Amino acid sequence: MRAAPLPGYALFAAMLAGAGLPIYIHAPKVYVDQYGVGLAALGAVLFGLRLLDVVQDPVLGWLSERLHRWRPAAVAGAVVLLAASMAGLFAVTPPVAPLLWFALTLTGLFTAFSFLTITFYAQGVARAGRMGPGGHVRLAAWRETGALLGVSAAAVAPTLLMGVTDAPFAAFAAGFAVLAAIAAVAMRRDWTLPAAPGHSDWRRVLADPVARRLLLLALVNATPVAVTSTLFLFFVESRLEAPGLEGPLLLLFFLSAAASAPFWGLAARRVGEKPALLAGMGLSILAFGFATLLGPGDTLPFAAICLASGAALGADMTLLPAIFAARMARIAPNAGQAFGLWSFVSKFTLALAAVALLPLLQGAGFQPGEATSPARALVVLSLLYAALPCALKLVAVALLVATPLNRETIG
Repeated sequence: MRAAPLPGYALFAAMLAGAGLPIYIHAPKVYVDQYGVGLAALGAVLFGLRLLDVVQDPVLGWLSERLHRWRPAAVAGAVVLLAASMAGLFAVTPPVAPLLWFALTLTGLFTAFSFLTITFYAQGVARAGRMGPGGHVRLAAWRETGALLGVSAAAVAPTLLMGVTDAPFAAFAAGFAVLAAIAAVAMRRDWTLPAAPGHSDWRRVLADPVARRLLLLALVNATPVAVTSTLFLFFVESRLEAPGLEGPLLLLFFLSAAASAPFWGLAARRVGEKPALLAGMGLSILAFGFATLLGPGDTLPFAAICLASGAALGADMTLLPAIFAARMARIAPNAGQAFGLWSFVSKFTLALAAVALLPLLQGAGFQPGEATSPARALVVLSLLYAALPCALKLVAVALLVATPLNRETIG
């Protein structure tokens, strides 16, 4: 059975990415602006839904492995649920209380997204194993470049569509449905590839000291991205006083990440995954350290920070999943339950950021989209957006330095 070409992995990753991070960027603001839902209420709902993933993601990993014989049908069903949930979230006027509708549609979206992400990354372990030495990094470069381009498109599309239609988010949902169908077809060959013998068993993954350290590192290292993603639109609009530039700056950030991904893959092959990842983390700390100094009108310096922090994100997205996948190829080749744990860790940070940061801003007196926020609230916004990610990234650097990563541990 022929496997899907690597561009197929990039396209499927782009589709998944469009349903991931941009939802945390767009959805809360849409429901605040259009339906008057409070920030604290949205944060609580997002956190509650991610708590569901404590049980759901490992279970979906187990289900992904057991459904291998029927995986094409399972993937098709999950793609339909993902597209329908996106339409409900953005293209349908809530038929019930907006907060309840927000929770219901996100539940469908998160469940489909989780199953597809787990299955997709687990399938990548088997595919990369057929590519010879360095296969995990090469596949990750294709996959994460596609994901970052998908994030770029999804982040800026609603803003661009505002000049074309009176219902930009409905148009976004329709375009996403088309992309989902094309991506599913592009990956159809890989879902029928033979499975590795046995199952991954999350207990075996957690019993492995290297895997445990990588999961902890993923949790800490993803938290700064979750923080900045949650607060990005508010920072640009209220701290920089640059409303209307959110879309171009987001596009700059994600395109920088996408452009850097192949170079991080090349760096990893030349100097090793660990030194390359440490370099990316250092660049992130440097970028956000400067962001703490910004104020009204500092749009050009912030654009430079977007370039640098985007390049740093490219390292995180390319190298960490490749390192984890290489380790799973040694201890849990099917990797469904392993990536169930990985998926939970990655998404939990976004929920934690929402439930912690949005109420803090509201308590400080921050008013989204208004010029009447007190100076203290804007200082809190700057500290949360820039200083907190720097501190968290330093913890991630310390964890990475203490983690033994070499050819003997990750292959």
